[in-house]
Amino acid sequence: MFELTRRDGLARIGKLETPHGILETPALLPVVNPKLGTVPPRELFDDFGFKAIITNSYIIRSDEKLKERALNEGLHAMLDFPGVIMTDSGTFQSHMYGEVEVKNEDIVSFQRDIGSDIGTVLDIFTEPEWSEEKTAHAVDVTIARTEDAAKLKEKMLLAGVVQGSVYQNLRENCAKRLALVDVDVHPIGGVVPLMEQYRFADLVDVIISSKKGLDPSRPVHLFGAGHPMVFALAALLGCDMFDSASYAKFARTDRFMFPEGTAGLQDMKGLHCHCPACSSHTYEEIVKMKPAERSAIIARHNLWVSKCEIERVKRAILEGDLWELAERRCRAHPALLSALRRLEKHREFLEQYEPLSRDNSLLYTGIETLNRPAFLRYSKRFFARYEYPSSEALVVFEDSTGKPYNRYREGEINKVSAKYNAHYMVHSPFGPVPIELDEIYPIAQSLFPTPEDVETKEYSKTQMEKMSHQQPYPITMMWDEENTMDALEMMCQEAPAFDLDKARVKAVADYQFGKGAGEAFLNGEVKIVKSKSTGKIRNVLLNGEHILSMRANDGFFTLRPPGAKILLQTFPRPRLRVIVKDDAVPFNREGKNVFCAFVEECDEDLRLTDEVLVVDQKDNLVAIGRAMMIREEMLSFQTGVAVKVREGVKE
Repeated sequence: MFELTRRDGLARIGKLETPHGILETPALLPVVNPKLGTVPPRELFDDFGFKAIITNSYIIRSDEKLKERALNEGLHAMLDFPGVIMTDSGTFQSHMYGEVEVKNEDIVSFQRDIGSDIGTVLDIFTEPEWSEEKTAHAVDVTIARTEDAAKLKEKMLLAGVVQGSVYQNLRENCAKRLALVDVDVHPIGGVVPLMEQYRFADLVDVIISSKKGLDPSRPVHLFGAGHPMVFALAALLGCDMFDSASYAKFARTDRFMFPEGTAGLQDMKGLHCHCPACSSHTYEEIVKMKPAERSAIIARHNLWVSKCEIERVKRAILEGDLWELAERRCRAHPALLSALRRLEKHREFLEQYEPLSRDNSLLYTGIETLNRPAFLRYSKRFFARYEYPSSEALVVFEDSTGKPYNRYREGEINKVSAKYNAHYMVHSPFGPVPIELDEIYPIAQSLFPTPEDVETKEYSKTQMEKMSHQQPYPITMMWDEENTMDALEMMCQEAPAFDLDKARVKAVADYQFGKGAGEAFLNGEVKIVKSKSTGKIRNVLLNGEHILSMRANDGFFTLRPPGAKILLQTFPRPRLRVIVKDDAVPFNREGKNVFCAFVEECDEDLRLTDEVLVVDQKDNLVAIGRAMMIREEMLSFQTGVAVKVREGVKE
């Protein structure tokens, strides 16, 4: 069973329960060749801290001595590895050398009998150059073999491999069919040639098309991915496990692996590495070593670097800045940069997993940042949910001086607006930003360099032009330091006044919950409580009841029970709701979290960290909290928190 514990979009930290303990993901499984002892498995466990490895059951079965030992002693004793052991089936050997002399039923049963924790089906390795027809047939064979293997696995976890070559429709179809089979882990197979040829953009398509069809409650393993330069991107796309023999293969040809790429010993001018493998040697000493000794040192270096990068990815998931890490890593090589740009094609899918806000600021690292789902989210919600003011004195600011958006937000314009109750909209890197939304994530929590690059200006211009078709009367003003403030003050004095605080409540509520929420929250006697130190909205009261609190960190609202009841009356079921089973209702009313196993249904438009209404079968409000998963995940996982409940509501 796989439990999701922390996440950043599609990237996940999870716990996979196996016969030899819990494996935390993301995890790298070093490949151990049972015939070669580059780095002993026990050293991988004790010194490096790897809790799982992968070895090849086909090689073991093909060697009579190894086969006999594995059957008599068990795989873990034979390899002297106390952690989790995954076994491959011989599929990769068929890719390398042609057909293998083993049947699917035999190799799966053998993996089970030697005590493999995670066994693998003998799938068909679909080559990138294959025709769609040939690939489709191979997928059918892989599915049939997986169904047969599921009947043989017993207590062993089974890996059902997603195949389909570079055909996205076949990948998604294969994944959907595998989701219906009783397997536990989903490797994405047939991708080694893509990585060897640096076709990382195609790899992005393969991963995402596979993720679209897979059961989200099962971990995803990217077969053959063992170079640290791809971990961040692959994790960003939802891969949980990795494996590769690259650490040893590269070492045999004197190649050092780093997060930014590979360096050949003959091209290096010095070592400049402080990992445990390198710290006690100089560059000159390593050069003079015998090949076997040098290979052993470099292999250990490659393992340390790979493990450190996996830990760095985990940290990024915990801290919510995996996008920044992936963008930096992808700029290490043009092929990876192409992969990063390919994400634009998949923004709609990625947006489903984008949280409402993050703890960290959105840092612009290059034009590829514009492809992040946060930009798409803002654009979609602004144009669908924002209601323009009735005043014909809407002022739109453009900037030709290269000053960042912060100049507007923190500058004199806010003072003029407060003084004259003016309404303005700023031309920002996100497109149009009205004053009412200038404190929400990611608008107020983003940093852009100056001057703006051409692509950012073009994106912003396109968004502003789109707004011009919706809003017929904005007045555009250029910021020029000398005349803008005088012109603004004159315009503000002549413009009809509006209540900025109420306008902010309405605009943010509509953006966050849906059009109509703001009007419902303002339907009655409204009192807005503001911070004495910052002057910003803190609480909203309606008819004497506390309905909303505005969060300082992201500018969005936290619901109070009276506010939740207003939304319950405003939007029809299942909008904004997570519907729980009757058994869970008493616990959720006490303020306990909603677990996946007790979710009956859910609003498909809910996003991560959205405020949600927890209701019973009769649509009675049970609790309020924040969504930790989207609908598909809540209904798929059997364990883990679906909604982090903040407050239970008594019956």
